[in-house]
Amino acid sequence: MKPVKVAVVQAAPVLFNKEESIAKACKLIKEASNNNADLVLFPEAYISVYPRGLTFGTIVGHRKPEGRKTWEQYWESSIEVPSPDTDILGEAAREAGVYLAIGVTERDSEFSHGTLYCTILYFGPDGKLLGKHRKLKPTAGERLIWGEGDGSTLTVLDTEIGKIGGLICWENYMPLARTAMYGKGVEIYLAPTADSRDTWHATLQHIACEGRCFVLGCNQYVTKDMYPKDLVGIEELDDQPDEMCRGGSSIISPLGQVIAGPLYGEEGILYAELDLAEVARGKFDFDAVGHYARPDVFRFEVNENPIPPVLYEKTPKKPE
Repeated sequence: MKPVKVAVVQAAPVLFNKEESIAKACKLIKEASNNNADLVLFPEAYISVYPRGLTFGTIVGHRKPEGRKTWEQYWESSIEVPSPDTDILGEAAREAGVYLAIGVTERDSEFSHGTLYCTILYFGPDGKLLGKHRKLKPTAGERLIWGEGDGSTLTVLDTEIGKIGGLICWENYMPLARTAMYGKGVEIYLAPTADSRDTWHATLQHIACEGRCFVLGCNQYVTKDMYPKDLVGIEELDDQPDEMCRGGSSIISPLGQVIAGPLYGEEGILYAELDLAEVARGKFDFDAVGHYARPDVFRFEVNENPIPPVLYEKTPKKPE
């Protein structure tokens, strides 16, 4: 198999502006394609904001009316899947001839049209939407703004450039969620995030060694002045540092070696050529779901059935 060239995009969207965020993403996809990328990864909640620093007017036992207006702006900048917005992203992937994985805030389009999810969308080089993954467990204050996904979107795509899948941010601290990915044979493990701590980089190296897979960590670079001045609740950011997220994107080999990055303090695109034969070589002495497993001692089951919040059952009509 020929080497696979990957591009990890460390950039911020145009915060709270869906249309301009999509337009910026399309430009960056084209730039990565011009540098011969086969796969392009964007950060968690790239479209159109990871709302760092905002409380949405909420404390335990109380919600402010102003916070609901902040939520309204956030909801308006989210996207439905599929929709004309995903069509634009798919067309950008098609024109670039790349696989695209991009973090979005997804608006429920099947039931209430109110709940939002933190989601990775996957597009093929033909522009088709190939799948998605909804974050299983939002962290801390994220639970104010995002619902929980279910096992039906633990997506790993079997493509001509390898098996591609991943988890979002602190989902990667969930050992069983990682095991579900390993069990599907993931070779290029995507880890879009909002975590820029030094300990996060150590987590990526651990996953690479544990899963014997390439790991692509991808974060935004965000400064306080990127927030729109007319955002309801903007005053909550007064005590925040000017650099609100320093980035830290990187690319790690199946033996935990850093291939590119970590990139801090600026926007940019990391590139690397991956030799997928390294995945097989890495499993010579360790395979978490193969020869290093003990299914006679430990059992793990994954429920991949969708769990809809509302079930409608129709009574069959009696024959006349």
